[in-house]
Amino acid sequence: MDYINWLKRKELEYKENQLYFSNVNVKELALLYGTPTYITNEGIIRNRFKEINEILKSAYDHYKIHYAVKANSNLSILKILELEGSYFDCTSQGEIRSCLKAGIPPEKIMYTGNMFTDDDFRFAIKTNITINLDSLSQLRRVKQIYENLGKEKEIISFRYNPEFGAGHHVHDITAGKEIKFGILENQIVKAYKQAKEIGFQRFGIHTHIGSGINDVMNYEKAIEKYLAIIENISSVLEIKFDFVDFGGGLGIPYRPNEEPFNLDLYKDIVFKPFIELIKKGNIGTPTLKIEPGRFLTAESTILVTQINTIKDNGYKKFAGVDAGFNTLIRPTLYGSYHHIIPCIKTEKSATMKYDIVGPICESGDILGKEREFMELKEGDYLAILDTGAYGYTMSSSYNSRPRAAEILLSNGKSYTIREAETYDDLLKSQIIPDHLK
Repeated sequence: MDYINWLKRKELEYKENQLYFSNVNVKELALLYGTPTYITNEGIIRNRFKEINEILKSAYDHYKIHYAVKANSNLSILKILELEGSYFDCTSQGEIRSCLKAGIPPEKIMYTGNMFTDDDFRFAIKTNITINLDSLSQLRRVKQIYENLGKEKEIISFRYNPEFGAGHHVHDITAGKEIKFGILENQIVKAYKQAKEIGFQRFGIHTHIGSGINDVMNYEKAIEKYLAIIENISSVLEIKFDFVDFGGGLGIPYRPNEEPFNLDLYKDIVFKPFIELIKKGNIGTPTLKIEPGRFLTAESTILVTQINTIKDNGYKKFAGVDAGFNTLIRPTLYGSYHHIIPCIKTEKSATMKYDIVGPICESGDILGKEREFMELKEGDYLAILDTGAYGYTMSSSYNSRPRAAEILLSNGKSYTIREAETYDDLLKSQIIPDHLK
């Protein structure tokens, strides 16, 4: 994909050297709302959902797309996706509560946590949310909580670890014998046997091998093993599955030379073998589930930031901005690449290299290293792309800096969907005990 079309995919273009996002002038938004600010394009979220929905619809009649809420839990984002027909996958009580606050009914939510507390279980069971268990010990605790609450044991699911993982960084690989997630092959049949013995009537199964996967072939071995395990469980325990969940991990093209995730190949590798297994007649006719997160939201958002300092130390040029790893931690935490472009293009021909750095008091506060730009000036605005997944949700108030605002673009209009924190917000929950006054 050439660079112009790569930008157009993300609804970015220059008109008379000024950057527009969804046909809205980005610098004007920066002047209106201040910086740093996350600006989200509603249309991209809807379009990405439609893309993946069409692939699933073409493969199998019974399917559900569960958005991975951890990617971006803003209430307006949840509402957009629900209006498109999405279901939701949550990893914490807080994410579930966000969904409920957005008006999403419990039957559209699945709880795929790990290291659950009893309070987590009580909340989910009281709220009638399907739980996806991560270990054998959790089953014993869930049984007790169901009985203590006098609730009927209906459906339960387990997360299977196929020991084949993939991801854009070692911390995002979620399958393997030394990985904390899921149940390995040597325990998975036992897990379903015990669940059946203690009275659960219906069953799901889940796997997730990692996050930010661009090479679709990385799914092949894990899916082959996953389907073999499903067939074995059904055969040994005479279980018919209500749903089979293939997790998420679908990547996006962060770099200009990268192609979009190949959904057609994903369909061939993941869905077609599953459908062939169903035709054998052993596992029932389960609902097919997937859990995209970044695929739906990452490209929807840019982080707009202003240059406050141009520094040339005689060895390297730095462009210091008002966003830092408190605003976007992925480059520091994972070494992730986010493309950075100016909001106003200059006409000069010569380019120079800058490190784009933030104000955080650590040397690792680098948002982009050795990036080529026409000459940058203090006061210029930059757009950091693809920040709609794991941008705000991983931001912090480190160095006592308030978190940024979130703005939504819809049909040419802009809306505040989360106000920027204030310095008072950072202090309002703190209490000085009397003996220190």
